[in-house]
Amino acid sequence: MSIVRRIARPMLAAIFVVGGIDQLRHPASKVGPATPFLDRMIPALGLPDDKEMLVRANGAAQLLGGAMIATGRLSRVGGILVAGSLVPTTLAGHAFWEKTDAKERAMQRTQFLKNVGLIGGALLAAVDTEGKPGLAWRARNAGKVTRREARHAAKTARREAKIATQQAHLSVQDALG
Repeated sequence: MSIVRRIARPMLAAIFVVGGIDQLRHPASKVGPATPFLDRMIPALGLPDDKEMLVRANGAAQLLGGAMIATGRLSRVGGILVAGSLVPTTLAGHAFWEKTDAKERAMQRTQFLKNVGLIGGALLAAVDTEGKPGLAWRARNAGKVTRREARHAAKTARREAKIATQQAHLSVQDALG
């Protein structure tokens, strides 16, 4: 792992680990601001009607994803987990478009954009292969190698068949001749 990754991953992950712990320990403080959002999402997604448990689950996802990013263990999965958990957090906690006070709207817009930037960082962590080929590249490359080997095998088979045909003709001529 490069020095940049060793430093940047824990820096990115710190907010998710700390925020996740806070949501697990003190979910009630997050339920109030999340209630309007959860009231719309619970029936739409068929989620259980336990807002505190949903806030804790979101916190657990952020804590786990942040730990994965920070340690570099399954960091791609951690990036997806964190990005996915941050979307409802951002929509529920920073709905600046609903604010009427200009100062409050500006503050919530800043927090909303900060979270959008964190989602971007988490998505970058989700696609970072550390210089190693990803699964999509490996699949494409395996297909190319297979096609190349099949063409080579077909060419070899045609050459061998041609040689066998020539030898058979020579054997028939020798037998007749």
